[in-house]
This record gives sequence, C-alpha cells and structure tokens, in this order.
Amino acid sequence: MGRSLIGKVFGQPKNQVPVPMGGSSFYSQAALAMGGSDDEAYMRAYGSMGTVFSIVSLYATATAAPEWHMYRKQKDGRVRYTTRDEGSDQRVEVVQHQALNVLSNPNPFYSRFKLFEASQQHVDLTGKSYWVMDYGPVNFPLSLWPVRPDRMAPVPDKEKYLKGWVYTSPDGREKIPLGVKEVFFNSMPDPLDSYGGTGPVQSVLTDIGAAKYAAEWNRNIFTNSAEPGGVVEVPGNLTDDEFTEMQDRWRETHRGVSRAHRVAFLEGGAKWVQTQLSPKDMDFVNLRDVSRDVVREAYRMHKVMLGVSDDVNRANAQTGEEVFSSWGVVPRLDRWKDALNHWFLPLFGSAGEDVEFDYIRPVPANREQDAAELTAKSQAVLVLTQAGYDPHAVLEVVGLPDMATVPEPPPAAVPAPGDPGAGEQAAESQGGGDMEARVRVMLGNGHLPVLTGRR
Repeated sequence: MGRSLIGKVFGQPKNQVPVPMGGSSFYSQAALAMGGSDDEAYMRAYGSMGTVFSIVSLYATATAAPEWHMYRKQKDGRVRYTTRDEGSDQRVEVVQHQALNVLSNPNPFYSRFKLFEASQQHVDLTGKSYWVMDYGPVNFPLSLWPVRPDRMAPVPDKEKYLKGWVYTSPDGREKIPLGVKEVFFNSMPDPLDSYGGTGPVQSVLTDIGAAKYAAEWNRNIFTNSAEPGGVVEVPGNLTDDEFTEMQDRWRETHRGVSRAHRVAFLEGGAKWVQTQLSPKDMDFVNLRDVSRDVVREAYRMHKVMLGVSDDVNRANAQTGEEVFSSWGVVPRLDRWKDALNHWFLPLFGSAGEDVEFDYIRPVPANREQDAAELTAKSQAVLVLTQAGYDPHAVLEVVGLPDMATVPEPPPAAVPAPGDPGAGEQAAESQGGGDMEARVRVMLGNGHLPVLTGRR
C-alpha cells in the first residue's frame, strides 16, 4: 500500500517539496492574439492605451519615491504601541550595512529610485519582477540588475521546488542558466502557476485591445477615405481594364481627408450602396470611456488621480489621494518589504539575520488630523499621569517620544526678620514688588511654564 500524503510530507527531508508543483504552462489566448509571448504582450499594453500608461507610471513613481531604512530587530520583548511610524518606534536604525548599500546603489547605471520604478512597472504589467544579482568574488550580492520578465523562465525541481532560472538573450540565441541565489523574484501570485505572477493587465487585456482597435478604426477613417466604406453596384460585368480604371479614379477623387465629402459621379448605371456603420453608430466615444473605467477598476485607481475633473471637489480629491496611497501604494510597498526581508537579506549570511528593511509610509499631509492626534495624545498623557502612572511608560503607550523633565528650582530662602530684604519679601507677598520675582516664586510651585524673556 502506498504511503499517505501526510506520511510523504513528514518523510521528506527539510526544504524538499512533498508533491510536484508544476511549471509555467498557462498561456492567455488574448495575449497571444496581440502578438509575442504573454509577458511581452502585457508590457506592450503600456504603450497602447493612455489610461494604462498613466496608471502604471503613477504607481511606479509613487512606489519608488519612499525612502528605505534598515533596523535592528527587537529581541528584548519591548512592544511598539503605536500603529504609525511617528511616535514610539523602539527599533534601532542601522546606517551601515552592505545590503543597504547595494539597495541604495544597485549598479553604476541605476539609482534606487530607477530600480524600483522599472521593477514596479514590470509587476503592474506582468505581475512579476526579476533582478539578476552579481556576486563578484564575494559571497553576497554586489549589484542588482532588473531584467525583462518575458526573458526569464523558471526551472522547477521535484525535490527542492526550484532548481534555478534560464535567461534568454535579446536576440533569442543564447540561453543563460542562473542559480536560485542569482535571481531576486517578486510577484503578485498567479492562482494557476505557482512559479509565475498575475498583474491587473491580464484581467482587462481584451478591453485594452478593444480601445486600441477603436482608436485605430477612427484613424483609418481619416487616412483612407474620411467616410465608411460601401459597395458600388454596376449593371453587368466589367472588364479588368474597366475595373482598374474605376478603382483608380475613385481613389484619386475621394480617398484622403482633403477629398472628404466630394460629390461622386457614377457612370453607366453604377450605384453607391452604404454597407458600414458610421462612427456615430459605432459609438466609439462611449466605448473608449467604458474601457477606461474598466482599466481603472482593475488597478483600483481613483479617477481624480488621473486628472479627470468633471465632478471633482476638494473633498473627493483629498479622498482620492488617500485611497491611492492607502489601498494602492502601501500594498505594493508591503510586497517589496516582504520580498526584501524574506529573500534578499538572507543572501548576506549572518549579517542579514538580525536586521530588517522598512519604508517611510507615504501618508498624505493632513495638518488638521495631525493636530487633533497630538491633542488627543497629550490629553491621554495628562489623565494617565494624574492617575499615578509612570510618565515614561505613559509616553510609550500613547506613542509620544520620551521627554526630559525640567528640574524643579530649589526653594527660595526666607530672610530673617532683621535682614534688609525682609521688607521687600513682605511687599511681594502682599502683591507688590518685582514681577519677575513673583513669577519665580510661582515657578517654584509648578504653576507656570518656564519663561525666558522679560516684560
């Protein structure tokens, strides 16, 4: 009797695949209809429709803009009580690390911004992004090079899941094998291919193609005849010479924008019969608007971010920016953070064990919200400290930086009854005397903040 699946799983050595995982065998018919491979067709969509170009380029630049930092992982049990980067972040920042240096300067021709911009383009178009890493004479990556997804193919392994990768040169003649550690792979999961990826373009490729063909149809109207085609009916049959002559004369007289709307004269009983729909009948304007909305829906992009201002006011414009950041940019950054921490840092051996990458959260500026948050935190500090809790612990809980307390001034010396200043002290106690002296007395009682000026 064969072993059960559970028995096979637990009987496998560590890091070996218990069942075959398949390979990259799924091909989209819509993609193949546009020419080239799947990934190549998806990338060509970037230049075939303005909506796709605008969305993908906006996501690429927004994802590449935030700064990346490295931190030591917490090991002493301290808890980070705030949900935002501002406030009580207990992590210690690392400013010198080889992984940080490589990410900041990937290669002599790419900056960190350009690396992430190009890579996010690949993810949003094909669902996949690849970096080929150069190690040089050392055991950790020295440079990162983004490559086109359509030129990379995985090599599945029955036991270890992935044996490596094969890169195809631009001319298609050379196949270069690459090890698992030589390729950094980031993807949006493909439900049909565990080695591949799926981007938003795949779900709307038909709509993108329809918008492209509608634009080409409109262009051809002006290029060819400025009018839809039709049929010329003639009684009887034409000889070859008569047919050629009629065809040439029609093109010479009516083809092209400059000859539009000319009156046609047909001889010998010939008759013009309209056979095609007009641009108005085709309603291409609404067709292109629908395609644009479908593409925006696939990318979860608010129309205000694309400059559509037909019904925009300040409230929904600000909401659109917040939705773009929270639901669009942040998930993409989280995917990059997970990939960097899980696959990239382990390539640096023990130096990558106790550190982690994180980004500066791209939250739109909202001064009113920031002021309200600071007021609420300050009131919470006041209530908790008055209840007897430790001020330092209170600041950590509410997410404010620890602040040094101002030392209390020593108590003022009371002059003896016979001293020359006894009269002045008595006058001050009755409301007279120097104003600054009275303020200093009140400061000693903790009633006023520290004053640095004179009046």
